[in-house]
Amino acid sequence: MSLLMILQLLIVLGALWVGSRYGSLALGAISGIGLALLVFGFGLKPGTPPTDVIYIIIAAVTCAGIMQASGGMDWLIQIAEKLLRKHPDRITFLAPLTTFFLTVLVGTGHVVYTLMPIICDIALKKGIRPERPCGVASIASQVGITCSPIAAAVVAFVSISNANGFDITIPGVLMISIPACICGLMAAAAASYHRGLDLDKDPEFQAKLKDPAQYNYIYGSGATTLDKEIPAEAKRAVYVFLAALCVIVLFAAVPSLLPSWDGKSLKMNIVIQIVMISAAALMIIFCKAEPKKAVAGPVWQSGMVAVVAIYGIAWLADTYFSNYMSTMQEMLTDVVKDYPWSIAFVFFLVSVLINSQGAVVVAMLPLAYSLGIDGPVLLGVLPSVYGYFFIPNYPSDIATVNFDRSGTTVIGKYLLNHSFMMPGLICVFVSTIVAYILSSIIY
Repeated sequence: MSLLMILQLLIVLGALWVGSRYGSLALGAISGIGLALLVFGFGLKPGTPPTDVIYIIIAAVTCAGIMQASGGMDWLIQIAEKLLRKHPDRITFLAPLTTFFLTVLVGTGHVVYTLMPIICDIALKKGIRPERPCGVASIASQVGITCSPIAAAVVAFVSISNANGFDITIPGVLMISIPACICGLMAAAAASYHRGLDLDKDPEFQAKLKDPAQYNYIYGSGATTLDKEIPAEAKRAVYVFLAALCVIVLFAAVPSLLPSWDGKSLKMNIVIQIVMISAAALMIIFCKAEPKKAVAGPVWQSGMVAVVAIYGIAWLADTYFSNYMSTMQEMLTDVVKDYPWSIAFVFFLVSVLINSQGAVVVAMLPLAYSLGIDGPVLLGVLPSVYGYFFIPNYPSDIATVNFDRSGTTVIGKYLLNHSFMMPGLICVFVSTIVAYILSSIIY
């Protein structure tokens, strides 16, 4: 690796690091500065922006945002809350499952914001340390991204893999990722079950309760959605959304149903866009969903932030790697030939920097295939693209800390000693091992 190549790599990493410090839109925007330096300053040929993935995100987020505007998301949250309140003593295991499956359904982990105060409230009323369910539930809300049929990470994996000779479908990915990630989450929940001191034995928590203002803050209010009346239109919107997901999975599982021209079938990225946009239109027409509310909602807004982030990050990464592909192959071929699973560490480390699983897949998967790593191996290490819990600056983690009125869910004095580190590492480690085994058996 030449000095010039190292310098340019530092520019890429520096842009990602600075962008992650500012968060939100800055991830994509500051990546643009790195891209400008590589292209105009060093004369590198620009890579290709990930337009296919961006279009899918726009379509999926528009559909999910319209469903939220109709009140459909409130109904899903209400169903989840009923389950959690029915079994409060199992909150440490049920909370991550609810946030996980909500993410699988809507393709974004930002639905956790409504459910997390409820999880904390249930834990407090049951006398359970809220850190236990809250920490793993926040992790679960992001783990579900690699298990959602409309998430950018899954769709990008399928499209890039097909282009590189690995004939995999969306159901084929989910058949590996869903059971693997559930195993990882349950392992993390089991490790969290007796984590920390019980509330009645925690001196810091008991000291807070002696202050009447703190006592009232912790126990004086309760978060719930059960008192909210769900209109029939909201339920219809959920049915439309679920039907759209079923149609997408059906087309992915039975490609012969797709129209074809000149012997080539319609690509799944186009199918997802058409189905999602059509479903959004049906919800507007028949479910009284207001587009203005969708644009103002957190699902749509967070999705558009993801679009900008992936646009800048993936374009920057593709510019660097495409210009040094042959050098990368020479450097890494021997390592990945003997230990192909080691690419999981690369995926994880890149995710720590860029806070986007879709961007990791788009930026790094082509490089992995160019190194000669087989598709089943890459499918097996897909859960490793989630590493941005490592530095606790992601919105869902920060929000979870704020929602925990007991103060047991923390970031920590030394940054890395936070409430999400242990469940995150266990979940990703176990999920990747299980996915690798399943992929090796099935493919």
